[in-house]
Amino acid sequence: MPLISSPRPSDPRAIDLRRMKRVALGCLLASLAGLIVSLGMGAQGPWAWLKAFCEAAAIGGLADWFAVVALFRHPLGLPIPHTALIPQGKHRIADSLAEFVRDNFLHPEVLLQKLEILNPAERLGQWLREPVNLAQVTGSVRTMAVEALSLLNEQAVRRAIGEFLVARALSWNATGTAASVLDVLTKSGRHQDVLDGALSKLRDYLATPEVRALVAARLVKFASTQWPKAIKLVDTIANVDKMADSLSDKLALQLVEEVQTALSQPDHSVRRQFDDWIHEFIERLRHDPEFASEVNAMKDRVVQSDDVRAYLDGVWTEVRATIEQDLRREDSVLMRHLDQSLAALGDRLSRDPALVQAINEHVLSAAGRMVGSMREGITRHIATTVKDWDDRSLVRQIELSVGRDLQFIRLNGTLVGGVIGLLLYAVTILAQR
Repeated sequence: MPLISSPRPSDPRAIDLRRMKRVALGCLLASLAGLIVSLGMGAQGPWAWLKAFCEAAAIGGLADWFAVVALFRHPLGLPIPHTALIPQGKHRIADSLAEFVRDNFLHPEVLLQKLEILNPAERLGQWLREPVNLAQVTGSVRTMAVEALSLLNEQAVRRAIGEFLVARALSWNATGTAASVLDVLTKSGRHQDVLDGALSKLRDYLATPEVRALVAARLVKFASTQWPKAIKLVDTIANVDKMADSLSDKLALQLVEEVQTALSQPDHSVRRQFDDWIHEFIERLRHDPEFASEVNAMKDRVVQSDDVRAYLDGVWTEVRATIEQDLRREDSVLMRHLDQSLAALGDRLSRDPALVQAINEHVLSAAGRMVGSMREGITRHIATTVKDWDDRSLVRQIELSVGRDLQFIRLNGTLVGGVIGLLLYAVTILAQR
């Protein structure tokens, strides 16, 4: 696998490397030329000194050339042992590099110590207290939210929401919930408030002229159907409609009075009967499997009805439209709440050392777990990636990075070798005297 970034022909590093190679090669060739000239001149007198310098310089230059080339490739293409060290030892280098990163950069103690010094909670608070930063966060969140809404598959989301809600509703034990709610209401006496409301509505309903007229009409119709002859006879004596109106008024009045009595007396028989009925209903919900099954079956039929399905399909459409419409407004309610919440968090972090400490502890704990779980994986990833690199690309990248300095080693080897040659020649002359 080639490296992600291959060197460009116009890479300044490549230009410098070529220039330094020419300089180092020029020095080596100059030392060889000087050696040849000094030998040709008999290597006597000054030429002997030149020979000593150039001979040692050539040896040093050739040795360093071999050493530098052997790092990256086989010198002169000859498969000499222990040459082309980098491509030959790529797997070992990959493992060593991965272990180095693991032990020096991904060690939990090192990272946690850096995080503790960083004090992320305090820095977060300082960052959030800057209005520019808040605007940046809310702007980014707004953009990402709008993009996310536009990328969502409308039909898939509707189906997923519908299936989720229906599944939860079908698994819901309606009888248990109803029994618990009714039990709470009865213990606090709130069921009597419900009864009061119903009785008040009934009283007001019975007191309306429309209801009385309806009752009178029903009385006349019923009597005419059941006793037609008697009604005709009575009608010759007195107006049946007026009698029905009078009777309906009296019935309504009696019912209203009875309802009013029930409303005013906490121990009225209607209330006691209602109490008994509620408690009996709760017991049936809890202990009557057949009744509970019927209630849950009714709940399931309602949940699975076409009307409910249609409503659930439209829930996401309405929610999405509302959210998107709000996000596109300059005075978005959601973004305003987000901005206020973040600003409040930043302000509190500046005033609450306990919160800062708690957040830092959570961050350190999470970082420790994350590093512990990812450390070996990252190490393997580094090693595998380096091992998969193309040999030529790897060599080229390393050579571009350090090759210029290595050419200085060649150049220094040539010059220093020459100087050492002069010193050794001088020592030899002194020793011979």
